[in-house]
Amino acid sequence: MIKGFKMKLYEGQAEEYERRHNLLWPEMKDMIHEHGGKNYTIFLDRETMTLFGYIEIEDEELWAKGADTAINRKWWDYMADIMETNPDNSPVSIDLQNVFHLD
Repeated sequence: MIKGFKMKLYEGQAEEYERRHNLLWPEMKDMIHEHGGKNYTIFLDRETMTLFGYIEIEDEELWAKGADTAINRKWWDYMADIMETNPDNSPVSIDLQNVFHLD
């Protein structure tokens, strides 16, 4: 299953966002894989500071369980100062509708 979504960075935080992801914690990588995620890519539209995420997941239910892990919540807290978040520090994330795919 392919998921697409968008999130939003605060102005002036693009380099910091990229820096933090280039140093992604091994425990976070493990959590993503353990919860069925692979081929995870995030793109940035610098004009709008909108992030576009793409990830392939095995199962929606398994993937959703990753949100409740301690390492994921720690990551959300770590990222909250540079992007739009919900009250629990999860990123404001809007799912995108898949309208075309070609293998």
